Amino acid sequence: MGLFRRATEALRSGLTKTRTALTGVFGALAGRKIDEDALQTIEASLLRADVGPALSTSLVESLRTAWRQGTVTTGEEARDHLAQDLRERLGDHRGNITRAEQGPTVLLVVGVNGAGKTTSIAKLAKRFSAEGKVVLAAADTFRAGAVHQLEVWAERLGVDIIKGKEGADPAAVAWDGAEAAVARNADFLIVDTAGRLHVQEELMRQLSKIKDVLGRVIPNAPHESLLVLDATAGQNGLRQAEHFLAAAAIDGIVLAKLDGTARGGVALSIREHTGVPVKFVGTGERPEDLEVFDPEPYVDALLGLDDGLTE
Repeated sequence: MGLFRRATEALRSGLTKTRTALTGVFGALAGRKIDEDALQTIEASLLRADVGPALSTSLVESLRTAWRQGTVTTGEEARDHLAQDLRERLGDHRGNITRAEQGPTVLLVVGVNGAGKTTSIAKLAKRFSAEGKVVLAAADTFRAGAVHQLEVWAERLGVDIIKGKEGADPAAVAWDGAEAAVARNADFLIVDTAGRLHVQEELMRQLSKIKDVLGRVIPNAPHESLLVLDATAGQNGLRQAEHFLAAAAIDGIVLAKLDGTARGGVALSIREHTGVPVKFVGTGERPEDLEVFDPEPYVDALLGLDDGLTE
């Protein structure tokens, strides 16, 4: 089985809970003419998938307009119209990250405690280890046990880790990590950060300081700032994204725990409301269970558009 096919199958599996309601609705509409009741049923199914009220309404209004114009009349046409609309809204990013022109590429990872941040960092380390040497910097010195948890993952994955004592200055750990990455000719430096949300000004100051010290050691670092969100949090994830965006520039989203939720539609809501693309999705518990987010197979999996998803 090819790499792309394996990734697509993982995404299908991860979206199983989310797509059940949507594929069920369109399965019931197969071969039937749609009407206002059908449109309302589609909207309800989008809401259950946690696409969000505003986006669900917008998507169905587009469908309603096409139905009134006579360009969409059947359940199959409605599903195809919705799929095309979703693809256009998601854009085409496919996990692209900014790479350093020379020296290590630095990924700064942020997110609230419990979102799956540490596990997502381990998955990123696993993925990028296939391309070169990875160093981790354990700059989440605030949460008890965070450094040890990342240290366990580093040992398991066979990657280097730079750490400080609990309560140490996170920026100092980031500095040490950057210097170590350069000295060891690493290709990637992945920096963990504290997942505090309660004081936005403090969060902003801390992230700004970390970014500043990284840029002093490695030109233009961090090259990519990734926000980890818990897919099971649904629309709360959107609010977390908005909070972090108010504190710091974010280049992409890592949507963790997609396999454990019926709310996978939140990826659509995040993209629509923040403009920040989802770049990776977590589809399981193993280190290798991190997939590049590709809008086309995501939409196909969500709506059951390919043969592998036919119920």
